[in-house]
Amino acid sequence: MPQSSRPQVRTRRVYEPPEPDDGLRVLVDRLWPRGISKADAHVDVWPKDLTPSTELRRWYHGDEGEFEEFRRRYGKELDEPAAAEALDDLRTRAAEGPVTLLTAAKDPSRSHTAVLTEALETKAP
Repeated sequence: MPQSSRPQVRTRRVYEPPEPDDGLRVLVDRLWPRGISKADAHVDVWPKDLTPSTELRRWYHGDEGEFEEFRRRYGKELDEPAAAEALDDLRTRAAEGPVTLLTAAKDPSRSHTAVLTEALETKAP
């Protein structure tokens, strides 16, 4: 299969039914989403090293959480060795075919998935 020059990454809510063009379905939440079974979610991989730390997640969803600061802090977490390795692996997979990042976040554009998508697309091989 030929490699594309740009990763094929998209984000969907885990509660949406799978689509044929989802490709690899990757759950990027630290906690399993409420109200959906593993069978219904159709998750292929769940790389917890790519998810925001519990501390960061709690801070962001608390009173002081602000998206731009969250983006900066989560970016630093993605530079940590285990996360960087998982990110490189996902980047390689995205270069080979479609990857769908799954989240329970109500607004994925203001969540860790937006930061993760940006990291996958801007540091592509």
